[in-house]
Amino acid sequence: MPLIHEYFLVTLQIFQVPVNLFSFSLKFKGFPLEKAKKHLGYIQSIDEKDYASFIEEKRTDILLYHLNNNRFYKDFAKNTNIDDWNSVPILTKADLQTPLNNRLSEGFSTKNIYTNKTSGSSGTPLIFAKDKFCHAITWANFINKYYWHNIDVNSSKQGRFYGIPLNKSGYYKERFKDFLGNRFRFSVFDLSDTALEKVLNKFRRIPFDYLNGYTSAIVQFAKFLKEKNIVLNKVCPSLKACIVTAEILFDNDKVLLENTLGVPIINEYGCAEVGLIAFNNVQKEWVINTEDLFIEILDSNNKPLPFGEEGKVVVTSLYNKAHPFIRYELGDFGAISENSTPKKLILEKLVGRTNDFAILPSGKKAAGLTFYYITKTVIEDNANVKEFVIQQLKPDTFKIIYSSSKELSKMKIKDIEVSIEKYLEIGLKIVFERRTVLKRTKAGKLKQFTSLIN
Repeated sequence: MPLIHEYFLVTLQIFQVPVNLFSFSLKFKGFPLEKAKKHLGYIQSIDEKDYASFIEEKRTDILLYHLNNNRFYKDFAKNTNIDDWNSVPILTKADLQTPLNNRLSEGFSTKNIYTNKTSGSSGTPLIFAKDKFCHAITWANFINKYYWHNIDVNSSKQGRFYGIPLNKSGYYKERFKDFLGNRFRFSVFDLSDTALEKVLNKFRRIPFDYLNGYTSAIVQFAKFLKEKNIVLNKVCPSLKACIVTAEILFDNDKVLLENTLGVPIINEYGCAEVGLIAFNNVQKEWVINTEDLFIEILDSNNKPLPFGEEGKVVVTSLYNKAHPFIRYELGDFGAISENSTPKKLILEKLVGRTNDFAILPSGKKAAGLTFYYITKTVIEDNANVKEFVIQQLKPDTFKIIYSSSKELSKMKIKDIEVSIEKYLEIGLKIVFERRTVLKRTKAGKLKQFTSLIN
């Protein structure tokens, strides 16, 4: 990989391309980042008194677009009254369990869209798409919010606590993306003291500007630092922020992070399908993204709740023309602050998406989101596997409970077993159980990973 990096840099210099590799890579792939940044600036310039009307107009525009241009959505929302937003049906991952090509709008194909897979953290995996402008404005928003904390995605060095595929093609692809994003990735698959000592040594040698990654993994690192009585920015003085994402940050964990890292802790809330949902500003308010999303909090009957009351989080992507995400139910529960305005919504509370740790026979600890990468092997675009959950029954025994239209093949089961050996360790027992319907929590969620031994 170093040779690839050097070759790429030399090529950029020959053609006099600015070494803002992340932004350059987006533009190179055809995502209109500058156009998206300009449009984002226009949205942010809209006066507060006009903002509610602007959002109402945008949500109606995207609704009409998909009713007119998307056969899947036209059939799904056939009883919608255009003049009554509450008549628009709630869209779930289960509703989207059909091949991607069936869900694309007219004029879009795999040749002119961005595609990705969800983690399945809610128990329901999903392959989805965005048009190129939508993906560009998603990233324009991330770039803009990071600037709140003097973080430049092109030049600020990131220490990244995420998983990584272990197959060669996936591994090198992610490493190359890390290179473009000016980041160094630490594995969350091994959070033992030995592994975390190596992480600490990296911070001693490399001038990182910020941390970014799964909450549970960074909290585990913080506990390691506390035991050693080390404050991270004392050994890495360049460090100025920590962004936690993908899992809930509890108040006591936030205090732990502040004390052991010695930098501001920024809480990021988002999902792959729609991008950034909420982000801490410098005043520590959890500001909701109202620029390219419309966020609702609904009760169990799908009726809007007033500010301050807790309900399910429902999101509309205002710019995705390739694929409908209209009144899309995430599976999370939260509340919007009573101090909110149409332009500045503040997320007061978020409930959901916590992950246990897997504690293995060797004593090794692995973040629950390790199973993000393992369960990728059961995602199929023919929509066979509908939902799945994983339970740790004993230190060496895991059960994968899934619902599907047909049994997993012996080859697919073998693929999963091989993946688990790669990501965790050899000698684990895997039990497969197929069910018609999976049991949900009282909140209506499926917890992807549960340890029954902790």
